[in-house]
Amino acid sequence: MLALETIKLTKDYKVGFWKTRSNRVLDSLDLQVQTGEVFGLLGPNGAGKTTTLKILFRLAFPTSGTARILGRDLDDITVHQRIGYLPENPYFYEHLTPEELLNYVGRLFAIGKDDLRRRVNQLLERVGLAESRRVPLRKFSKGMVQRVGIAQALINDPDAVFLDEPMSGLDPLGRHEVRDLVLQLREEKKTVFFSTHILSDAEMLCDLVAILNRGRLQGCGELREILRLGVSTTELVLEKPAEGILGVLRPYVVSVIRTGERVRLEIHEETSVAKVLALALRHKAKIVSLNPVKMSLEDYFLAHVSSVEGEEPAPAVAAGDR
Repeated sequence: MLALETIKLTKDYKVGFWKTRSNRVLDSLDLQVQTGEVFGLLGPNGAGKTTTLKILFRLAFPTSGTARILGRDLDDITVHQRIGYLPENPYFYEHLTPEELLNYVGRLFAIGKDDLRRRVNQLLERVGLAESRRVPLRKFSKGMVQRVGIAQALINDPDAVFLDEPMSGLDPLGRHEVRDLVLQLREEKKTVFFSTHILSDAEMLCDLVAILNRGRLQGCGELREILRLGVSTTELVLEKPAEGILGVLRPYVVSVIRTGERVRLEIHEETSVAKVLALALRHKAKIVSLNPVKMSLEDYFLAHVSSVEGEEPAPAVAAGDR
């Protein structure tokens, strides 16, 4: 069963003084997320990530299209018993403590008293707030409020968790703890859907990623497949090569960069790698390393997001081809 499916999801906002013009912030979004996957929704500011999550939780309504969560339509609010949600900028009653807030949210889910006490204790430990459980939220930093928000999203032990910019406001230690928490949820076969602009976190955590730009889906697929397709360059590093050797190799490389006593040669054509290596050995060049240069998620992201409006995006792995 799919944990999430969006079908031609579109959202227009009326703009202008008389609200006579439409601004399309989400354009025919098609996504499929399998149960148990960690799915990253990536995009620059204004790409439509938060709008997508607001529609899924009925905080906004689509102009057209539809979506299903755990096999149920968005109008079926009983599905909320099985999902958790952290908004981009969570705001809670500032006079409450983390313990009081989690108890309040737990009662909304009709969790039994004993189970709720156990669940609150576990979650405060998991998000690193056990020692601050009785401190009013008005005294918390933005990062600490974010941790409370993550805990409340997990209070009902959801099957699927939706996190909007979960690393926002967290220090390096907090980000590490949230990454560990997401990995734990994956081990528990939970579905995690999160939006982020921190590409290193997505590359570390996600099974699949989708990239939004100007409301349109620019690429979607398995992360390992996307990055595998990007291996198109090989780097050869030589130590103290003679100028004569470089002259012999230049016809087969696309760039030669000297750094101190080392020279980095970039080889684009895979068929040229063996030729360059053989020539270097024949001329007794000292080889330091020979490595394929893989596309990073940042490279993939920039290649799609930086495309001009109206230009067709580069081919991507389709979600349906997994």
